[in-house]
Amino acid sequence: MRRTPRQTPPALANGAMRIVALGGLGEIGRNMTVFEFGGKLLIVDCGVLFPEENHPGVDVILPDFSYLKDRWQDVVALVLTHGHEDHIGGVPYLLKHRTDIPVISAKLTLAFLKTKLEEHRIKAKMIQVKEGDRRKLGPFDVEFLAVNHSIPDGLAVAIRTPAGLVLETGDFKMDQFPLDKRITDLAGFARLGEEGVDLFMPDSTNAEVPGFLAAEADLIPAIDGVMRTAPRRVVVSSFASHVHRIQQIIDSAQKYNRKIAFVGRSMVRNMTTARELGYLKIPRGMLVDAKELEKMDPKKAVLICTGSQGEPMAALARMASGDHQINLTEGDTVLLASSLVPGNESSIYRLINDLTKQGANVIHKGNAKVHVSGHASAGELVYCYNLVRPRNVMPVHGEYRHLKANAELAIRTGVDPKNALIVEDGTTIDLKDGIARISGSVPAAYVYVENMVPGAATEESLQDRLRLAEDGAVTVLLIVNPDTGKIEEDPEYFAVGFNLTEKDIEKATVIVEKTIAGLRGEKTGQAAEKAIAAGLLRWSDRSLRRKPVYTVIIVEA
Repeated sequence: MRRTPRQTPPALANGAMRIVALGGLGEIGRNMTVFEFGGKLLIVDCGVLFPEENHPGVDVILPDFSYLKDRWQDVVALVLTHGHEDHIGGVPYLLKHRTDIPVISAKLTLAFLKTKLEEHRIKAKMIQVKEGDRRKLGPFDVEFLAVNHSIPDGLAVAIRTPAGLVLETGDFKMDQFPLDKRITDLAGFARLGEEGVDLFMPDSTNAEVPGFLAAEADLIPAIDGVMRTAPRRVVVSSFASHVHRIQQIIDSAQKYNRKIAFVGRSMVRNMTTARELGYLKIPRGMLVDAKELEKMDPKKAVLICTGSQGEPMAALARMASGDHQINLTEGDTVLLASSLVPGNESSIYRLINDLTKQGANVIHKGNAKVHVSGHASAGELVYCYNLVRPRNVMPVHGEYRHLKANAELAIRTGVDPKNALIVEDGTTIDLKDGIARISGSVPAAYVYVENMVPGAATEESLQDRLRLAEDGAVTVLLIVNPDTGKIEEDPEYFAVGFNLTEKDIEKATVIVEKTIAGLRGEKTGQAAEKAIAAGLLRWSDRSLRRKPVYTVIIVEA
């Protein structure tokens, strides 16, 4: 097991295939992998990572496309494994670099993507495939296999080149009783194993979870129990793409003679698409407008909305804070029918507390069997390793601990430890003659999107925002004689969210004077302002244990 070297990879050897992980390794999200062979590139997935509390003002986080700079014309296709945001959310931003890249995936995935692209006014070249299809994409021979996940139409991809055969599972699990009767193609996995899989890239999210997952159908009793016993309205929050779970909610609501309404733009959009394509079945007359549902007997109402992860602008969080047209009242039941995504724990627990304060009874994974994961657990992964018998393994889709746990499972099934590669974003793997080795690394930084503009925020600007929130800001106004470099009047300090005493101001002024005196060049201008701000920051950090954002303005006397 080897980690990523910090070196630029050499030129790709003749007959070798390079695999470049640009996202999804060391994190839950931003999934994107580039395959290179014969001077051509194949991209699998292009997702987003959702911001955490230390990313104020950020909408989503993209993979770093800089590796593809000057290589866009070499891209033969973009293959998408399924329609979740962490696999397709970055596609509009990628296509802005070259809009005619063929986008290849299953029907529902392309339908979800189409509505997303329309928001960006992009018309893409889409090619629909299904399990069992096999396409020649430049030098890549790509086969698609069915996998079961928490969204319909999931696909694994087998990529063949003269360098070897790679199998990437995408997100998958092995539910043997799926609601849509579409099971993971284990026979296909075994067939590829017989052919000889040179590199296996399996989903790692649940590699630490022992045994086998429960089936989606096992949730029906708990969901039925909520619908049967809830004294008033039921508000269900789920991912806006979890068609299977929402179908369960609809079926249960129908059983107990309840009407449903969708709330939230993404929920309405996705469920409308899923219904039009036949993936979601809603009995005639059961779906009503949310405003109409508000007027009905609360015992007959079910609202299905977004916000299960505590997202501040989602419908459920706004209901919890009283900032939504739908007001929760005593006796309402809120069902959080989704998992707790790593990193969102504090937001979700805050949401549960806020909902409880509103008088709602909150049902969630912690107190009822209302969710099962969409990712294979350890027992399922071991089963796949024994079927595929890969020469090399590179776990994907997970934080570092998930990747490590997955690699250890591979080793226990017989994979040589030196062929179980635990790598993180930016790593390049070269495959040739059945041997996979780490060849170097490329840039894979976070790219922050604000108001649909990539790069609008940087690590530096985010640090400034956090400092502003925690430690405030101080503007310092100086009147300086440009000839002598002397301060003509006492500096003025304007502090917001930060308290400066008279004694502090005296000490700060000493720092300002010493800094100006120590400048070798111009005593005014941006360089001088930055130097003074840096000196004040060092002083306040050392003496006051605070790090406000300093802005220095020098006016020439």
